[in-house]
Amino acid sequence: MSRFAIAFGAAFAFLGVAAGAFGAHALQPYFAQHPALADIYRTAVQYQMYHALGLLAVGLLAEKLSRPLATAAEYAFFGGIILFSGSLYALVFSQIRIFGAITPLGGVAFLVGWACLFIAAIKTK
Repeated sequence: MSRFAIAFGAAFAFLGVAAGAFGAHALQPYFAQHPALADIYRTAVQYQMYHALGLLAVGLLAEKLSRPLATAAEYAFFGGIILFSGSLYALVFSQIRIFGAITPLGGVAFLVGWACLFIAAIKTK
């Protein structure tokens, strides 16, 4: 079990639920004026939640998986959440479009995390 992955997976899931509720309620007037930003915000929350759950899964399975690959998956999911969802949140609240250029880096980190998890599962005896 990886305490890092479980702790941050739980923290990101908690923050994802909070962000989703905040977006659905408190940000409605803002999104009424900027409807395209509402979709961007929803994408940030969804990907944060998906990968928080991925991080939790890696943390719970860490002892059964190839350790270097499990660790790589943990850090890739962690970094992906920060880069992908974080850049989208920054874009929504600042409306500075350059933040959108960071988002694909987070997407690549997510892909690396899933690939590491896949390979770790295949290598596990």
